[in-house]
Amino acid sequence: MSTATTARSPQLKLKLDSREPDSASRWREGAALAYLGGSLRLVLGTQHKEALREGDTLDLPLPPQATARQIQDRAEAWLREEAKCILQQVIAQKSVLAGCHAPRLALSFAARSHWVEVQDGGSLRCNWRLIEQPLPVIEQAIARAIAALPSDDPDFDLFGATPLTPAT
Repeated sequence: MSTATTARSPQLKLKLDSREPDSASRWREGAALAYLGGSLRLVLGTQHKEALREGDTLDLPLPPQATARQIQDRAEAWLREEAKCILQQVIAQKSVLAGCHAPRLALSFAARSHWVEVQDGGSLRCNWRLIEQPLPVIEQAIARAIAALPSDDPDFDLFGATPLTPAT
């Protein structure tokens, strides 16, 4: 076999070398967790019964020998709860500013979707990973979605207050 047939193109080599990061290195004590445009440092310990955020650390109620999967599950559960609380607060604030009722929130777990989508029933479907973005980005995404909601005013007149009069 010649070297021309066994040599790999640089693009293929790059693709083969770009493996997914090892979950054990990502989900361990001391690892960084994206949160509101910054990061939280993961700390394991059994002194708390629930996950607790203190400053830039997230204390997870897990023993030091916890597996990467246990750490990931606990950290992501905390993130999803935070996402739900923060997104509901932003939805309420932006709804008041828009002069409409706050739509219902549903969290999305889709890997490839928009940050915020307007659903048929007038609710908002927000990707839970939006919590990783800075608060101004979250606010902008939600404000755009609220602006796209159909009007909830049943007396809303699309063409204004002037009645149509037949031409004579």
